[in-house]
Amino acid sequence: MNQPSNNFLTAVLKNKCPRCRQGNLFLNKNPYKLKDGLLMHEKCLVCGQPTEIEVGFYYGTGYLSYAISFAFLVATMVAWAVIFGLSFKDNSIFEWLITACILLVMLQPILMRLSRTLWLSFFVKYDANWKNNPVDKPERFIK
Repeated sequence: MNQPSNNFLTAVLKNKCPRCRQGNLFLNKNPYKLKDGLLMHEKCLVCGQPTEIEVGFYYGTGYLSYAISFAFLVATMVAWAVIFGLSFKDNSIFEWLITACILLVMLQPILMRLSRTLWLSFFVKYDANWKNNPVDKPERFIK
């Protein structure tokens, strides 16, 4: 039998609800369907946790997405320097920069979903006993 994982990292990478770590947050599993790739369920289909706690809740994900993108660029730069070397003399720094930017653009839909999932998990904590505990109603939730 396939049991759901209660691991935080696994739940975030699979875009699961932070409260129950079982329900999918996004309507579409494919992040590359650009038209509806960021559309989220109004609430978790498993535990009923609202995904938008207040109006404009996800504005903060811009900062998180920036940090994740910066970390990705640093990681690729270190990997490139170790594997190929990094220098202005042979233009390898420009080769890295072009490669990293192309990869970053290709990964952007995944990174945007990741930042939304992480942002929600900062405000909604895991509840191992979610079946017996009612969902907290957001204070300023406007339909």
